[in-house]
Amino acid sequence: MTEDAAVDVADDQILSNQLIRGIKTLRDYLGCSLHEALDVFAARYEVLGVERPGDFVCSHDEYWVGFYS
Repeated sequence: MTEDAAVDVADDQILSNQLIRGIKTLRDYLGCSLHEALDVFAARYEVLGVERPGDFVCSHDEYWVGFYS
């Protein structure tokens, strides 16, 4: 995991399956590219899946449905 996986500014969006808002939040906060923000989002998603699995609004199988990067 990268150090960026510790960035928690988009946790609410990640947990509530607001992918675009979460990526935008990370991009604004980190001042990085869209691709980098997506990488950080995915890394943080994995961390939250371990630390707070019950806080997600949908299952892992449903989470990325309809999102194509």
